[in-house]
Amino acid sequence: MTTLLVVDDESLVTDFLSFLFWREGYAVHAARTGKEALETAEQLQPDLIITDLMMPVMSGLELAQALRRNEKLAAVPIVLCTAAPDALSDEDKDLFLAVLRKPYPPPKLIEIVVRRIGPGRP
Repeated sequence: MTTLLVVDDESLVTDFLSFLFWREGYAVHAARTGKEALETAEQLQPDLIITDLMMPVMSGLELAQALRRNEKLAAVPIVLCTAAPDALSDEDKDLFLAVLRKPYPPPKLIEIVVRRIGPGRP
């Protein structure tokens, strides 16, 4: 089954995205910090990660940088969902498959995921 990792310090966001993608047929795991997400990703080897930018302990940017340095996780596509995309440099944005400004339409996020890793259901 195709596995997603959703990362956000707001439980309403992780709950919503988990349900949204579960309904689409994906296995979904959630983390509340970048550090927790990195540990979870090392265990799960997710097919794609959706993360917030501003989080305690380790930001979404720091998470992306750590993933790119990890030989086993470097190729995992990452979608950044943030209210502050202008805080990123062009170089930072290159770490992500896509950068969506919050609030974004959920079908747009689903479209990005499906286009990159395929539908959740076979």
